[in-house]
Amino acid sequence: MKSHCGGKVIRIWVLLAIGLAGPGGVAAAHGVKAHHGAAAHSRHARRQDEPAIPLNQIKVFGGLPAPFPLDARAAMLIDARSGDLLYAYNEHERMQPASLAKMMTFYLTLAALKQKRIALDTQVPISEAAWRLSLNSSVSRMFLQVGQTVPVKELLYGLMVSSGNDAAVALAEYLAGSPDAFAQQMNAQAHELGLNETNFANPDGLPADGEYTTAADMVKLGRALTQNFPAAKEFTATKEFTFDKIRQRNFNTLLFYDARVTGIKTGHVAEAGFHLVASAESGDVHLISAVMGTPSMEKRRVETDKLLDWAFRTFTTVSPDWRKAAPTTIRVYEGDIVNVPIAPAGGTPYFTVQRGDERKVVLAATLRPKPLVAPVPKGTAVGDLSVTIAGKPVSSVPMLTQAEVKPGGMIHRAIDAIRLRL
Repeated sequence: MKSHCGGKVIRIWVLLAIGLAGPGGVAAAHGVKAHHGAAAHSRHARRQDEPAIPLNQIKVFGGLPAPFPLDARAAMLIDARSGDLLYAYNEHERMQPASLAKMMTFYLTLAALKQKRIALDTQVPISEAAWRLSLNSSVSRMFLQVGQTVPVKELLYGLMVSSGNDAAVALAEYLAGSPDAFAQQMNAQAHELGLNETNFANPDGLPADGEYTTAADMVKLGRALTQNFPAAKEFTATKEFTFDKIRQRNFNTLLFYDARVTGIKTGHVAEAGFHLVASAESGDVHLISAVMGTPSMEKRRVETDKLLDWAFRTFTTVSPDWRKAAPTTIRVYEGDIVNVPIAPAGGTPYFTVQRGDERKVVLAATLRPKPLVAPVPKGTAVGDLSVTIAGKPVSSVPMLTQAEVKPGGMIHRAIDAIRLRL
């Protein structure tokens, strides 16, 4: 009898302990995700003990003092028009990309549209592989059904608004035949764009061996998206999307808080935290940011908004007439032409300056002293165009030749060779 009573007391204390523990305790009692919950708590505890990154380790445009650290493992912010870095730390640290990989799936699909390999109304068949992802409640999906045919346009909304893993696989299979083949195309495109710190394993970003990226590369990809495909905003800035009578809000909740934000993509996996690559525009200032490895969905929104707002308040973008400061042609020796046209890289030059310094801007061109001798490939750097404020250079772009110069005739080359020796 005494033993039986003791057993009842023990059971009561166990039940009380489970009740006080809440849902996590119940889950542990049933053996459901107990390890994950404990690991999450441990990670949270470690985060509380971790010091914020020292301000002197944060890079800021123009050597300005860093305004604040962020509650994120890595961050980077650039002026999308000038390309100037405005804020960064740990931007080259490798992390699992999660759904940020869908940015490259998006890029390749937009490229296929531009090349007219597909159209927005092209009907894409939905395979069993894509459909099975739509059944997986642990991943984001647009709820595709096997046997359906869905227009590319709908799949793009599903990819960028619903963050549909099923949409990513459907597009990959249609464009490349299989997700594995598409991943090869993703990496080839990454190499072409100079994403040297990224390797993709699949079109959706679900965790896989050998898959990684950095904040620096994701900013670079975000900039390429906005510059090469201006119409991308139609999909990235959409706040909600309805497919098959199921309405879903964009995972990028910053769209609902800041009218300046135009996209681009969120991502999350347990091992890396919560990511957000964002684009935003206000007047002449266009920004691209990557805030990666935050502890929650709310944090990725709040920290990104804080970063963007600071940049809009602190910087502006100017585009003075470069022809008033630099020649439009340069002498070439021993070539089939005497003068070759030159211009700033990218055409119209943009420069970042602090707000209030717009009227202090002076544009100056510095050309290389060494004579230009044919042959000269198109795009050869011949100098720099710089913005200076109070005599201090704050930003610059290279000046490039705008045409190829081939070797000239024998007599012309001989005469020029004599001129070069004088």
